[in-house]
Amino acid sequence: MKEFHREQVAKIHIQDLRLRTYIGINDDEKKNQQDVVINIRIHYHAEKAVSFNDIDEALNYRTITKKVIQHVESNRFLLLERMTDELLSLVMEDPQVMWADVTVDKPRALRFSDSVSITLSARRDGYAGAEHPH
Repeated sequence: MKEFHREQVAKIHIQDLRLRTYIGINDDEKKNQQDVVINIRIHYHAEKAVSFNDIDEALNYRTITKKVIQHVESNRFLLLERMTDELLSLVMEDPQVMWADVTVDKPRALRFSDSVSITLSARRDGYAGAEHPH
């Protein structure tokens, strides 16, 4: 059997987190909550979690998701860009996160479009794995 190098960078995808919040600049958008769909991708070094099979060594994506839900549901946003940036900052607060991107979709934002989305990403200094994030 040929030897291979196993990459111990875990790539977590939190997909299609559907929430409601106040988002937009129009009067109607300021008065009525709207749906948003959030997708988060995270890279973290999982060597210890893999080696020790220990939840305490793994990145706690449940905690991150709860922070995102709380932030989205308890705030008002004028722009998708601002909301996306704030969520990215929340994700990057976890010191285990080496790279992340956050996409926020606003369904039915345009008349002939399913949704409009914004994606922002960040990485820790020295982490080169984000060159090909998929």
